[in-house]
Amino acid sequence: MSNSDNRADVRDFLASRRARLSPAQVGLPPGGRRRVPGLRREEVAVLAGVSTEWYTRLEKGHIAGVSEDVLYAVARTLRLDDEERTYLFDLARAARPAGCAPARRRATELPREVQWMLDAMTMSAAIVTNGRWDVVASNALGRALYSPAFTAGNPNLARYHFLDPGARDFYADWDTAAGIVVALLRTEAGRHPCDRDLRDLVGELSTVSPEFRTRWATHDILLHNRGAKTFQHPDAGPIELAYASLELPGPADAGHLLTVYTAEPGSRAQEKLAFLASWTADVLSARPRRHRARRAGRPGG
Repeated sequence: MSNSDNRADVRDFLASRRARLSPAQVGLPPGGRRRVPGLRREEVAVLAGVSTEWYTRLEKGHIAGVSEDVLYAVARTLRLDDEERTYLFDLARAARPAGCAPARRRATELPREVQWMLDAMTMSAAIVTNGRWDVVASNALGRALYSPAFTAGNPNLARYHFLDPGARDFYADWDTAAGIVVALLRTEAGRHPCDRDLRDLVGELSTVSPEFRTRWATHDILLHNRGAKTFQHPDAGPIELAYASLELPGPADAGHLLTVYTAEPGSRAQEKLAFLASWTADVLSARPRRHRARRAGRPGG
């Protein structure tokens, strides 16, 4: 993305947050008939302690060089939560360079110790994704859980979610999961506005999927991803799992996110995870047996 694209993100984000606040919420009188919902720019400016001209310029996307104190004042006035405030600062940080040509971020390999850790999780499904939702690593149970998405190599879960019709059957609450995918992509775009692969992905999904396009325009942000998710697994049936995601240590631009799915001890979901684990183990152990059987059947073997 170019600087102009970054300005568009700043403009749309600030305007959307201004629109969701009413004068009554911030202690102001209604102020007569309003053509658009939410606060007026001059009202935000007064509450933030800046001039109307200055805030208008900021909302047009001119965020480079704005001091942290002023950004905090704007964030406080617009009642941004912690994640939204972080996103605003990410936008300001990304706007600092004089120019920003789209470029592909070089893929960062995971340390082999990460794969050892994943493989040691025998009763939890684990996957590692990058900021674009490409699956870059997983354990056997993670691949078994996400088997509908693992049709040809490691999938991109954003494409699977919005472009594969089967995803609506796989996720019991497709809408909520869709919102999480888009919010995490939006957060990543704020951090790395010049990532060409991310730009291409967003362009592809916006063009092909009206559902993605609508959600992308809301500028929802998500940094900490945890909760519960129910899958409609083709082999195990409905299975509700708790999950949590955390960033793996590494280069600042790697963006590797580890997500682990677990079940409540003694629950039906745990039994289904155990079934998937044993089913996966049977498949893996059968492969060398079949290979040996083929070799034994060869002439002269």
